[in-house]
Amino acid sequence: MEIAENIKAVFSKIDEAANKIGKKRDEIILVAVSKMHPVEKILEAKEHGLMIFGESRAQELLQKYEMIPDVTWHFIGHLQRNKVKYIIDKVALIQSLDSIELAQEIDKRAKKIGKKMPVLIEINIGKELSKSGIYEEEIDEFVKKVSEFENIILNGIMTIPPVTDDRNKTRDYFKRMRFLYERLKQINLPNHDIKFLSMGMTDDFDIAIEEGANIVRVGTGIFGRRM
Repeated sequence: MEIAENIKAVFSKIDEAANKIGKKRDEIILVAVSKMHPVEKILEAKEHGLMIFGESRAQELLQKYEMIPDVTWHFIGHLQRNKVKYIIDKVALIQSLDSIELAQEIDKRAKKIGKKMPVLIEINIGKELSKSGIYEEEIDEFVKKVSEFENIILNGIMTIPPVTDDRNKTRDYFKRMRFLYERLKQINLPNHDIKFLSMGMTDDFDIAIEEGANIVRVGTGIFGRRM
């Protein structure tokens, strides 16, 4: 029953945050971050209504894809170019586009299977050396280059802000992301359909929603701590 109770608590928190800004729960997409959690837990979460799951390792996604039918998968971690061919036909959204070289590979592999691959650009909002993603000031040039790839649809941006106990600092990072997101929506480019702002995890998804996130990625809050 733990997962059922966790899901209930997460949705309650989504409701509360969404209500603060005049939104409803169904305007927020909840991605259950299932990486390093067993299939049994994912199936239990599915039984309790969750249908979108996020993985960050290609091999793990492939294994779970075969064992968990009728769900939607997002790739949310750093994606190596040599792994794109394995996941391109299995995921609905790649949330972690972080280089033009990766975009080239996604475009090539998507073209081979006749797919237009939706992606989000990962923004390294805190300029942390330990994280992937492009910097804020690089986004205009990056977006223009990505728009040239015919088999990629740019759907928005994603971030993982620096870890801090100061929720006001986290909120500031989210505000900056919202500013970038709104700016991108005004740009008229080919293969450009900006509709997703993905930010917020277990400890901060409520303030992410308050600052405009419409995709949140929650793992521990649903599945508990990884073993």
